[in-house]
Amino acid sequence: MKRLIVIALLFSFSIMAQNRFVPVTDQMLENPDPADWMMWRRTLNGWGYSPLNQINRNNVGRLKMVWSRGMGPGVQEATPLVYRGVMYLPNPGDFIEAMNAATGELIWDYKREWPEEVKKILRFADINRNLAIYGNTIIDTSGDDFVYALDAQTGKLAWETRILDMQEAPSQQTSGPIVARGKILSGRGCEPKRSANACIVTAHDAKTGKELWRVRTIPRPGEPGDETWGGIPYEKRSHVGTWMVPSYDPDLNLLYVGTSVTSPAPKFMLAGNDYTYLYHNSTLAINADTGKVAWYYQHVVDHWDFDHPFERLLVDTAVAPARDQVTWINPRIRPGERRKVVTGIPGKTGIVYTLDRQTGEFLWARPTVRQNVVANIDGATGKVTVNPEVTFSAIGQEKFVCPTINGGKNFQAGAYSPLTNTMYYPLQNACFDVTPVPDTPTQIYAISTKPKLAPGTEKLGTVEAINVETGKTVWKYEQRAGTMSLVATGGGLLFGGDTNGHFRAFDQENGKVLWDVNLGSPVTGYPITYSVGGKQYVAVSVGNSLVSTGLIRLTPELKPSNSSNVFVFALE
Repeated sequence: MKRLIVIALLFSFSIMAQNRFVPVTDQMLENPDPADWMMWRRTLNGWGYSPLNQINRNNVGRLKMVWSRGMGPGVQEATPLVYRGVMYLPNPGDFIEAMNAATGELIWDYKREWPEEVKKILRFADINRNLAIYGNTIIDTSGDDFVYALDAQTGKLAWETRILDMQEAPSQQTSGPIVARGKILSGRGCEPKRSANACIVTAHDAKTGKELWRVRTIPRPGEPGDETWGGIPYEKRSHVGTWMVPSYDPDLNLLYVGTSVTSPAPKFMLAGNDYTYLYHNSTLAINADTGKVAWYYQHVVDHWDFDHPFERLLVDTAVAPARDQVTWINPRIRPGERRKVVTGIPGKTGIVYTLDRQTGEFLWARPTVRQNVVANIDGATGKVTVNPEVTFSAIGQEKFVCPTINGGKNFQAGAYSPLTNTMYYPLQNACFDVTPVPDTPTQIYAISTKPKLAPGTEKLGTVEAINVETGKTVWKYEQRAGTMSLVATGGGLLFGGDTNGHFRAFDQENGKVLWDVNLGSPVTGYPITYSVGGKQYVAVSVGNSLVSTGLIRLTPELKPSNSSNVFVFALE
């Protein structure tokens, strides 16, 4: 009899737990509960900021690890997603786990089965940076080029929709989507098979998976921008990818997406150095209802694989660029006027760009790390002039170029804090010798590279704090190891790791290191913070990534491991 009562109670508790799940709405995504982390950078504006302040400058030194869990093998750049006390973790290779976010106990897991050709066709199918949540489902894009949804309570497949035919136009779904206004919005890399048809941004219905629109980042003949390719046949245009996660402004209903380099990278191998090859290395503002491009801004005509697909920060701020630190300024700016801006460091050059996010008007830009590829930006028009001394005209030429193919900035995300109106960026002080090589199927970019530290420094990694209103550097932290992604909190803290396995808490105001722990492996994941039962936690994953591997080669005396784990911390 007692056994039957226990079984009945367990069954009742199970039903109660299921009933406690509250479907996620658009309103919840636009104004998330501070306890949750429901998308890549927590909010649609890309800030990487949480208002949680239980952990603060005064007590962060008491942080201790409360649980850890090993992750699957492969390239590891994960962002945990946390909703109402459950952590959903994307592992490499389309392996997803749901865990109790307070204890780490497994609730369910899902492993997507790929066709055999996936790893034959795709170079980096394992990368899975982030997930989305909507209604009762966890949503992701897959290595085999589907968008799919899992039941958030059981992990069972709810639906799936093919995005591209892997045999005809495969893509690299290295980053998952965001969800806004009931739409799954996602970009992708498009280097496999060099098919322009794979270079797309898509919207799908978040309830059914039905495709709503797709927009191409390489114009077809007769479309606007076609003339910028100099008559190159459409089938020979390739590799303008959108392989990171977009941002979204619900008031303007605009999606902000960044794009990558062409293939090959040196433009003399295409139609010549005088063409712009839209929409490579650009910011695109896309109407989220129609998929039409509202405006675009091209950051640089790229000859060196200096992609510009990284996070866009959407901030409402006064604009008053300081002439002593900001190199390029629009003369029409009225200092102190408030603007809706899209800002941050969108590309590998390490240059900060601030644009009006309603119109795309150039406002100001300035370098951070050493760069020698942008010679000038016309403040009145925003037109970028490339340094002719570092472009190519023939195979075999060698140029010294800064930064490096791993980027002054790369997939490692910066963060913005409304407490300080400051953006914080992980940057690298590196350059390289670049030589064009014959364009073959195995040479996607048709360049050979020899990375090295930037002249005059032995410190590879930097965290730089830049005021969003003035463009001034507030503080800078430099170190030997490369720096990785950051998150800002309402406790006045900035958490971030490095390629040598250290995970730190900085003071947002001055960059002082307040806490430091060695996690053993490169801190390649995106750190987050969340709350369960009134208790604040900080989580981050470690492992191996393409960029961290490249950076570690520049500091050979540093020898971290490469095991993949997620670590979670809380106050004692």
